[in-house]
Amino acid sequence: MKKVTILLSSLFFMGSLAFADHHGKKWVSLFDGKSLQGWTASKENPDSFSVKNGTLIVDGGRSHLFYTGGVNGGTFKNFELKVKAKTMKNANGGVYFHTAYQDEGWPSQGFECQVNTSQKDPKKTGSLYAVANVYVPMEPEEPFIIRVDKAGAQVYREKAPSTDGKWFDYHIIVKGEDVTIKVDGETIVQWKQPPGYAGPNPGMSGRVLGSGTFALQAHDPDSITHYQDIQVKVLD
Repeated sequence: MKKVTILLSSLFFMGSLAFADHHGKKWVSLFDGKSLQGWTASKENPDSFSVKNGTLIVDGGRSHLFYTGGVNGGTFKNFELKVKAKTMKNANGGVYFHTAYQDEGWPSQGFECQVNTSQKDPKKTGSLYAVANVYVPMEPEEPFIIRVDKAGAQVYREKAPSTDGKWFDYHIIVKGEDVTIKVDGETIVQWKQPPGYAGPNPGMSGRVLGSGTFALQAHDPDSITHYQDIQVKVLD
């Protein structure tokens, strides 16, 4: 959308994106549609994750499901990730990258790509959480183009790029210092990590580019999200 483009041009100091053409790289599935093989749930609420009719269902208390399978040794640096996702009303979830397994708590390493259409958190689907956010106010608020505060850079949008109850395509690309997030083919966020970056705030010092695995978030007992067709293409 136009306003998202304005956000990124306003953050010009972060640089522009340039991606090489990676013909010959292959897409590889990370989810077999039948089981959680290759994935490990944290110990908080492991029952928040299940599989039914080809769909990975996230429904329950806070927990995170980490990819621990054999593709690329379970570690990814430069990649493209494609996921089909669907939110239910008031769902709040996320897709993490460059993260690492931990028994409990919010992942301290890596970035979260937000999955949220209608939950009260104004950071919606397509946000690089706490870094470059799609901001949809839940209460009337004066529209703005961009603002930067302790919650990161925010661009105002009237509604989320996802719709509850409807599948959408999530496409996350990481190459070098560059992150691109697309929803249904629309580029929502383009962000370049600046030199010396140490995370968006002192409490998120692990939110820096490096390498790691992927994870899906179960946020709270009232949040239900669905996932299918989780695929990765390794770029290095």
